[in-house]
Amino acid sequence: MSVQARDLAVEFAHRFGRTPTVSRAPGRVNLIGEHTDYIDGFVMPAALEFATLTAASARPDRRLAVYSMIMDETREFDLDAPPKGPSGDWSDYVIGVALMLERSGLTLSGADLVVWSDVPIGAGLSSSAALEVSVAHALLTQSDLPFDPIKIALICQRAENDFVGMRCGVMDQYIACCGVAGHALLIDCRSLASRHVAIAPNLRLLIANSGVRHQHAGGEYNLRREACEEGVRLLSRYLGPIKALRDVTPEQLEAKRRKLPELIYRRCRHIVTENARVLEAERALNAGDFVACGRAMNASHESMQNDFEITCPEVDMLAGLAQTVKGVYGSRMTGGGFGGCTVSLLEASAVDKASQILTDGYRIATGLDTDIFVCGPSDGAGLIPV
Repeated sequence: MSVQARDLAVEFAHRFGRTPTVSRAPGRVNLIGEHTDYIDGFVMPAALEFATLTAASARPDRRLAVYSMIMDETREFDLDAPPKGPSGDWSDYVIGVALMLERSGLTLSGADLVVWSDVPIGAGLSSSAALEVSVAHALLTQSDLPFDPIKIALICQRAENDFVGMRCGVMDQYIACCGVAGHALLIDCRSLASRHVAIAPNLRLLIANSGVRHQHAGGEYNLRREACEEGVRLLSRYLGPIKALRDVTPEQLEAKRRKLPELIYRRCRHIVTENARVLEAERALNAGDFVACGRAMNASHESMQNDFEITCPEVDMLAGLAQTVKGVYGSRMTGGGFGGCTVSLLEASAVDKASQILTDGYRIATGLDTDIFVCGPSDGAGLIPV
């Protein structure tokens, strides 16, 4: 990180004259399982070393003052007279989290906050969930309240759904709360149970940022979710009561294909087959079959491109380039779509070659530069020493 906890503490002391605690919550990369979290499905994300830090100190009243070092802006509001709706900027995530913590029965003290992040914004690496969870951890710490990871993940999801207006699933907040260094998590988004999936020491995660920023609060992201809900409604006529596409097998979907509008069918096919691919990728990683895991990742990208239609030419280019490199097992778009990043699973020995091919090939094809990040899975939210 270019800003360390001690630097953040110095900035906080300069602004507020007190010594803070510093809470950290990571961004995430989703290895596989795109748009399956909100259909009660399976996902397999890993927490990243990129993170949001929140320095905080309690104050005697019930006001929150929040300064963003990235935006160079301050917002203030009163917990006893909060805004009635979102304003459309970064502070919505902070306000939404505070409101939902209080609505869940937790009484917060006022606090001064300074926020900093190196999670790329709009790149599909969940900068919003990192902000939500980091702020939640800071507010709970200053209020002497416990941090229950799964409970807080659900509260932060509710903040994004009900206050910000983004109908996301729980994956991003869950991995930000519960990540484990050296592992991805296989998360069952229905039961909220999870299993650790070790990432072998010889493997690396290479993230390539297309530079195409997505802004999916509302719009296309929500349309995909609505299509899935319509698919459930129609399929329930023929399969009996089903709660989500999680309950539909690929064979059942194919058998009822003619009962669905073509667009709804293709949206559902992505979800149903993606759910199966997540479980296949878990089995493959646990067995050390990295080739099979890579095949599942490549098939996931093809499904997102053709059935769910959430990729763009730039991320298609990055995934295609990576898939040609020896030592790269698989590559796919990661995140909500319409821009952002690709994630590649590769041998450590292939990192330099893959980085060069992606950088040169992308610039030649698009005239754009791509930022390359090579990382391993990190821990979830917690306090870090100042």
